[in-house]
Formats: sequence, C-alpha cells, structure tokens
Amino acid sequence: MQILITILVTFFAGMGAGLGTGFAGMSAAAVISPMLITFLGMDPYMAVGIALSSDVLASAISAYTYAKNKNIDIKNGLIMMGSVLVFTVVGSYVSSLVPSATMGNFSVFMTFLLGIKFIVRPVMTTKEAMQGVSAKKRAIQSLVCGMLIGFICGFVGAGGGMMMLLILTSVLGYELKTAVGTSVFIMTFTALTGAVSHFWIGGKPDMPVFVLCVIFTLLWARIAAKFANKAEPKTLNRATGLVLVILGIVIMGFQVITK
Repeated sequence: MQILITILVTFFAGMGAGLGTGFAGMSAAAVISPMLITFLGMDPYMAVGIALSSDVLASAISAYTYAKNKNIDIKNGLIMMGSVLVFTVVGSYVSSLVPSATMGNFSVFMTFLLGIKFIVRPVMTTKEAMQGVSAKKRAIQSLVCGMLIGFICGFVGAGGGMMMLLILTSVLGYELKTAVGTSVFIMTFTALTGAVSHFWIGGKPDMPVFVLCVIFTLLWARIAAKFANKAEPKTLNRATGLVLVILGIVIMGFQVITK
C-alpha cells in the first residue's frame, strides 16, 4: 500500500512540477517539496533536495526543446544567471540581518497572480520587437535585472522562476516563449547548484522517491515544452496562466493543511 501511495504522490507531484517548468519556467521545489512533506512525511530539507534534483533534468530538457525551436537567449541568459547567483547570496545575508522582513508566501502569491495576468493580459510581444533593442542595452538590462531577481529571491526566500518570467516579459519585453526558454536555461544551473549542496550537506536521498520524482517531472516537462513551442501566443498565454493559477491554489492549499 505504501508503494502505491509513493507512486501516486510522486506522479502528481511530478506532473504539477513538470507542467509548471515546461510552460512557465516554474521551480519544481514549489510543488514537489510540500507534497513530499505532507503525504510522505519526508524531512523538509531532503524534500527540497529531491525537488531541486527533479528541476535540473526537467529544466534541461525544457531548455533543449525551446533552444531547438530557437526560443532562447543564451548570451543574456548567462549574464543574468551570473548576477542572480551572486546577488542571491547578498540577499540572503541581508535577510539574516533583518529576519522579520522575510515573506515565505511571496512566491506562491506571485505564481497565482502571474497566472491571472497571463489570462487577462497576455504577452503578445513578437521576436521582431525584441530585436529592436541593442545588444549592449540588452546585456546591461540582463545584468541589472539579474541582480534584482537574485537579491529579492535571497531576501524573501522565493523561487527565482516566477521572478525571472515576470521580469523577462514585463520589464525586458521578451515574447513569452523566449522568456520561458531563457528562464529554464538559467534554472538548469541554479537548480543543479542547489541540489548538489543539499545532498552534500544532508546526505543520500530516499532513492525510490528521488528516481520517481525525477522521471515524472522530466516526462511532464517534456510534454509541456513541446506543446508550448507549437502553440499560438494567445493559446500559450491562456494555458500558462491556467497552469499557474491551479498550481498557486494547490500550493496554498498545502500550506493550509500543514499549518
């Protein structure tokens, strides 16, 4: 019976995480961690490590799919990734000095509100419009926005996926597919860093749960990324918005259950 429960929990956790990653570049940790903690009684630190590990391959396969369809900005993605990693550490340090300022529910509300935004006000920017910005200006924007994203994520303890998608679409003017492709490219490396550090400190994970989560998240991320790259912009906005709204509600539900 316990084996069946484990398979069901990891399947639905992987499905939610994979769809969120493939459609919107959302971190798997936001979905997988609360499900493993709530239904399998897993240690929170280990649950986050497994979630981040699932993120690595899911983000990598999504990034590959977006890159194959020329919906990725690797050059500026690398610039943003470097500044995100550095300023996450800075934000975490500042947060330790002002502990009362942390906002644990920040990323959950952002997920929900971003979903509503994509449904009500879809991102209809074109690649032609994106190319109107000079390479130098885009590089500077990526550096500054990466610093902002990293600092906020480190300061409030929020996942970077939603922050990146919001900044890329609303501030930098990326069209949705390129924004998600660039976001999952960055997340492949940030999740890898987090996963390695978690298992380095916390030890070996629960291998059956680890393998099932990685496989199911990878499978659903691949499906979502393939659909996203073939979809029309308006359809993609609605699908992405719907996925984010549902995931936001589900995660808030888990937070209520675990209190």
